[in-house]
Amino acid sequence: MKDNKVLITGGAGFIGSNYVHYILEDTNDEIFVLDKLTYAGDVRNLKEISGHSNYTFIKGDICDEELVRNLFQEHKFNKVVHFAAESHVDNSITGPGAFIQTNIVGTFNLLHAAYQLWMQGPNMLKSEFSDARFLHISTDEVYGTLGETGLFVEITPYAPNSPYSASKASSDFIVRSYFHTYGMPVVTTNCSNNYGPNQHKEKLIPTIIRKAISGEPIPIYGDGKNIRDWLYVKDHCTGIKLALETGKLGETYNIGGRNERENLYIAHTICDLLDELKAKDISYRDQIAFVTDRPGHDFRYAIDASKIEGDLKWKADENFESGIKKTIKWYLNNTDRLL
Repeated sequence: MKDNKVLITGGAGFIGSNYVHYILEDTNDEIFVLDKLTYAGDVRNLKEISGHSNYTFIKGDICDEELVRNLFQEHKFNKVVHFAAESHVDNSITGPGAFIQTNIVGTFNLLHAAYQLWMQGPNMLKSEFSDARFLHISTDEVYGTLGETGLFVEITPYAPNSPYSASKASSDFIVRSYFHTYGMPVVTTNCSNNYGPNQHKEKLIPTIIRKAISGEPIPIYGDGKNIRDWLYVKDHCTGIKLALETGKLGETYNIGGRNERENLYIAHTICDLLDELKAKDISYRDQIAFVTDRPGHDFRYAIDASKIEGDLKWKADENFESGIKKTIKWYLNNTDRLL
């Protein structure tokens, strides 16, 4: 008998697919992946587990209210891990509408379908769903930007600066409202910048690798001094699992790698590692080219992960320097993901 019926939205995407692989390693849960397979979702990310007896893939859109409601009624999910989101900041600047629909409306559809299945009314959880949980995956970008000092904590006021982060902030608030209004068993996690296998080629680290090995200019916004806190995707997955299983209902947990690095440092590190792995006459650093900065480009993100480290005993196993080596080697062995 299966332990849980778990709906994982966006499970063909970068973080979602890594989580699916991770969770199927040692669980008897029945896993259902719902993914629209937009540019960010790739069935190749799930190829290795496609024949797993505990795994079912469903192609569909979380914005399809009827589909979502019917799936909950048919499969009786008692756990939801909600990754599905439009997440590319540049795309949110040129086409914000999709972000409003997916990140806000889609999240509402999932929450309300879960509420209708799990609860008889506000603060009345059905006995058969006494262990139900809805885990909402969010981002540190909802907090806005930091100066040269300070860290984001769970009570940092929201101050999103892009259509992407504003839509994620809105979804966070909807999740919060379902806990405070209805008593829904929800937990939210806000993560720092992820990297690792299966990341979409347009993101910063795959772009640097792709441009470098193709001999093209490596584009770096502005002066390259923008700072991000980098989290290896497998470390993020272990934090998500802990938050789902043992996180306090209604709480938020920030998951960060404590690996603040400037974008230019990221580019230099990747180029230097490629120099070692794929030696050529000149350094890959020579391909770095500074380009016009992104509108509204936040200067610095950095997460204080003390709460999840202390309360749930989570820790990151990788620092940036160890994780980036694994990431580069994966892309060099899977160059088709960069095409």
